[in-house]
Amino acid sequence: MSDHAVVIAGAGPTGLMLAGELALAGVDVAVVERRANQDLHGSRAGGLSSRTLEVLDQRGIVDRFLCEGQVAQVAGFGGIRLDISDFPTRHPHGLALWQKHIERILAGWVAELPVKFHRDREVTGFTQDSTGVDVHLADGSNLRGQYLVGCDGGRSVIRKAAGIAFPGWDASTSAILAEVEMTEEPETGIRRTASGMHAIGKVDYEIKGGEVIYQKGGRVGVMLTEPQVGNPLDPTLRDVSEGLIAAYGTDYGAHSPTWITRFTDVTRQAAAYRDRRVLLAGDAAHVHSPVGGQGLNLGVQDAVNLGWKLAQVVKGISPDKLLETYHAERHPVAARVLRTTMAQVALMRNDDRTQALRDTVSELLSMDEPRVRFAAMMSGLDIRHDLGEGHPLLGRRMPDLDLLTAGGSTRVFTLLHRARPVLLNFGEPGSLDVGPWRDRVAALDAGYTGAWEIPALGAVTAPTAVLIRPDGHVAWVGQATTRGLVEAMATWFG
Repeated sequence: MSDHAVVIAGAGPTGLMLAGELALAGVDVAVVERRANQDLHGSRAGGLSSRTLEVLDQRGIVDRFLCEGQVAQVAGFGGIRLDISDFPTRHPHGLALWQKHIERILAGWVAELPVKFHRDREVTGFTQDSTGVDVHLADGSNLRGQYLVGCDGGRSVIRKAAGIAFPGWDASTSAILAEVEMTEEPETGIRRTASGMHAIGKVDYEIKGGEVIYQKGGRVGVMLTEPQVGNPLDPTLRDVSEGLIAAYGTDYGAHSPTWITRFTDVTRQAAAYRDRRVLLAGDAAHVHSPVGGQGLNLGVQDAVNLGWKLAQVVKGISPDKLLETYHAERHPVAARVLRTTMAQVALMRNDDRTQALRDTVSELLSMDEPRVRFAAMMSGLDIRHDLGEGHPLLGRRMPDLDLLTAGGSTRVFTLLHRARPVLLNFGEPGSLDVGPWRDRVAALDAGYTGAWEIPALGAVTAPTAVLIRPDGHVAWVGQATTRGLVEAMATWFG
């Protein structure tokens, strides 16, 4: 039996991000992954939202993704594009990048950190007690961890073994996804028929002026809405061919599939994100329709919320009750995503009445205020954790300001690269003292003269100080007083 402080089941984007967060905090972490390597077959997610790009920027690794992806306006609601190019963020856009590349880049970052991988190993269950968790593997061996985090997807073995309920809604739509070769050049783009929405796109493409430009030849991605829900059989090339003929009048000579799979809009959320020493993150905690492209982003942000909290508890800095804030903060965020994805699925139905509704919603979202409100929600830039009453910044993401310090100019996100909390003093230099937290909280006098703008809120009153958590959210705001600062540091940082 091998001992670790934290064992993570699953090396997808959520598990990788969590491993990186824990390693940055100096926690002994091991990842169990059933794949022998990071190779990923299938389409999965296709991009990163603005807030996720900010999160990666906070760790100093966003350029690794930007140099491989396509910057684009990817925020949308029910197929209605939402432009965020005027938003007050260093990343007023999304990034088109397939999940296989996202995982590869994340894995490259994690490989630079002290993380132990157990690949080609599968978790079958666990047994927990008052001091830790024995993680059972398919080969008969075990791993011991103080905590276990299930990042093992929608069919999570960890969630099921923990007996955590997974309530929600059964599927109302079903679609086949495939990657194939075609002897004829297909019609790319989206097509709507009586049976639903269908799409064909090339695997190789680029984005110019906001438009997707597909390269000729090469492998082709196909998405076909099925006429019925609940087919128990795995989809085949014949199903792809028949679906193409029904929607396009031809199958374009589809052959040699790389993979074929099926997805639905089944929508469920774990009733609890924690059972004593076992926690859930990513798809293990919530599943929903992929419309809107929020799933991968939601999981990565789960990991960044959980990582520093779990690290502090493991290291004895904070009491175990700090982990209760993980569910309290992230469960409502995912619940809202579930509601918005269900609304989008309903909005994309193909009957005449729904088309009339879609036209109406499209007209509404072309107006500035609704566009800003929904775009901030869909890009993850409006998330606010309920930390009580106070300044509008409290509980929200800290903007990435350009600061002037005694050591020169720097950015807020640069100060978060080490995943440590930061106290920024914009008032009289030396007027704030972190006292006994000086080994945990980086305190810095800084100057900033620009406007303080928050997505969907606009300009807010400039604070005299802010306490920033490692996940980039503001834990305390000073307004010419230090009232509440000591309490905030004790609450969040031990």
